[in-house]
Amino acid sequence: MPAAAQHRRPHRHRLARKLAVLGTGAAVLALPLIGTTGAAAATPTVTTAASLGYADNLDGWIRASLQVMAQNGIPGSYDGIYRNILRESSGNPYAINDWDSNAAAGTPSKGLLQVIDPTFQAYHVSGTSYDPYDPVANITAACNYAAQRYGSIDNVWGAY
Repeated sequence: MPAAAQHRRPHRHRLARKLAVLGTGAAVLALPLIGTTGAAAATPTVTTAASLGYADNLDGWIRASLQVMAQNGIPGSYDGIYRNILRESSGNPYAINDWDSNAAAGTPSKGLLQVIDPTFQAYHVSGTSYDPYDPVANITAACNYAAQRYGSIDNVWGAY
């Protein structure tokens, strides 16, 4: 075989190898994008009343919160939670207190159990939403706070 012919063959192989490497590199770079297209990959699962099989209402929110509380060793009863919710927000998960000393200081009480943001963040329970207006997250964080401060939400009979 003449020398010129031998020279072309490796050149073709080099070109094919370069194309293969470039194609593999592009595929590797695309994998993170392909892997995160599903909603489950992009968003962690958050416990809600519906995800636990309860109705999306006050009864369901309390029952879902009690289930999360039991899994995390947080004491409290349905009656204690219900009583405090009615006093604090009348069952409105979007209630906000914009008139008391907390509000004047820039941290209004929010949600079913009227929790201020620093308390909500400090007593947030893993697996629940980070939104203080989320009913299950609000109840669970407030009950976690009440358990640490008063032994249980059942021991709270007034503003806390």
